[in-house]
Amino acid sequence: MASVARRESTLMLYLVIETFKDPIPVYRRFRDQGRLASEELRYVASWVTEDFKRCYQVMECDDRTLLEEWMERWRDLVEFEVSPVRTSAEAFSLIQPKL
Repeated sequence: MASVARRESTLMLYLVIETFKDPIPVYRRFRDQGRLASEELRYVASWVTEDFKRCYQVMECDDRTLLEEWMERWRDLVEFEVSPVRTSAEAFSLIQPKL
């Protein structure tokens, strides 16, 4: 049980903003090949703008290299911006002692 707790504490959340060069090839590749991510890189959720030009996606992993490898598989179709993020609850617990 301790090893599970230790592993969970090393997981990082990343907000990935994807800008599609053209959405049709992106969705075609996704349909045909899937997300193209390793099992250790976990998809959490995503939202796509109404014009299909941008996708806001949350991914989770314990090794940033996994995220980089996944993005490399899509760079011909997508431009990426990545920000490490934390949940609002975690942010509050970290900032609360300073309040």
